[in-house]
Amino acid sequence: MADTTPAGYDPGLYNADLAPVPPARRDWTWLNMATVWMGMVHNIVVYEAAAGLMALGFSAWECLQVVAVAYVVLFLAMWFNARAGTRYGIPFCVLIRSAFGPSGAQVPVLLRGFCAIFWFSVQSYAAAQAVDAILSTLIGGWRALHPSFLGMQAHMWLAMALIWALHAWIAGHGVHRIRNFELVAGPLVIAIGLLATIWALRVGHGPGPLFAQPSRLHGGAFWSAFALGVTGMIGIWATFAVNIPDLSRFVRSERDQVIGQAIGLPVTALVFTPMGIITTSATMILFGRPIWNPVELLLTLNHPVITVLGGATLVLATLSVNVVANIMPAAYDLMNLMPRRLNFDRASSLVLVLGIFFVPWMWFDDAASIYQVLNVVGGLLGPVTGIMLADFYLVRRQMLDIPALYRRGDHYDGRNGWNPPALVAFAAGGALASAGQFLPALSGVSALSWFVGVAAGAGIYLALSPRHLPEPVNQSISPSGA
Repeated sequence: MADTTPAGYDPGLYNADLAPVPPARRDWTWLNMATVWMGMVHNIVVYEAAAGLMALGFSAWECLQVVAVAYVVLFLAMWFNARAGTRYGIPFCVLIRSAFGPSGAQVPVLLRGFCAIFWFSVQSYAAAQAVDAILSTLIGGWRALHPSFLGMQAHMWLAMALIWALHAWIAGHGVHRIRNFELVAGPLVIAIGLLATIWALRVGHGPGPLFAQPSRLHGGAFWSAFALGVTGMIGIWATFAVNIPDLSRFVRSERDQVIGQAIGLPVTALVFTPMGIITTSATMILFGRPIWNPVELLLTLNHPVITVLGGATLVLATLSVNVVANIMPAAYDLMNLMPRRLNFDRASSLVLVLGIFFVPWMWFDDAASIYQVLNVVGGLLGPVTGIMLADFYLVRRQMLDIPALYRRGDHYDGRNGWNPPALVAFAAGGALASAGQFLPALSGVSALSWFVGVAAGAGIYLALSPRHLPEPVNQSISPSGA
């Protein structure tokens, strides 16, 4: 790549894709932001989370209360953390340098990138199963392709290749074209979800047994489970609460960012969650057991038209989630490691390759291991969210020296690129938030791990940060959307 680094900037911290988006190119409206979230909220993990809440003993109405609280908290966290992206047009991996220093920032950036690629791998394999179901319906003898390689049969390798190629095609059109894909995909997935809900209501002659089931939780047990449920729902999106500036940097104003996220996140979640509950209710009536996995449901229904159309919807939903929530942030994180060698196209291609090395087909059915890992990662990202909020709002007072974020030896450099207050707060906050995973005596902390991480990370960072910092006097571009 040709070196276009501005004079005075460190080429190890800058390239054109990491540069601030100028106000003239911040053209996402509230509708774009809302449809991006519509496409992401409708996914297989949200289905499983709703079923998990009912398994804890909540009634259907209590499930909705848990979801409402969780998504309102998420909306507030993302609203405040997105403001820096909208104001200055910078991505998460650049913004985080303000708190951690240019070298120290690699720690949370790598953690976030690891989680994004992990999720990409999980979601893509689920979509490959849907493609396999579609092709086995349309092509006789498809599943007769038995030769196995690295523990997976040939027909699934072909299905995975098709899914990976679709991801590459969409991501290869660039960030600004991705918004156009989401503008169609988000509402379409929700519309098809409504059709599934209508079908389920007809099968159940109403909301079905799940809405009629009373709560099995009372008193202290109810509130303990309520906290665990809220934290679990937040954990699904804890990674995105950190890197929301990757999207908000393209939004034209703060007003668009807030309205778009309000419609796309809590409102869409409260529309979609009952869809999952009602559809699961219908499976209990038809098959005597709840089926939360859409691919399993399609195969169980054993109707060619439903399998093809339902499978195509699942693929569309997965593409909608993966491109924005996983490929885009992971690509920025990889660019931050090697800005001189990677642009967005190269980095997104590398994400696709790395996703294969997670070999999801070897452990996909072991859900307990997946969520144990993600709970720990979510506990570690809570402090990052707290540190980012404390740094931008209380330490920097929403004023950043943008050129200094792309230079070494400036006032964000800390000690040789590492800022000790942020690193100590990250380590201590992560240890506190994750303690319940390893120490039985602190198991109660697990129910509030994300909240503990946010509070501990912010509190420790503020306690260790200098009281008086130099005022930023130089900015590469004018703030926007304030």
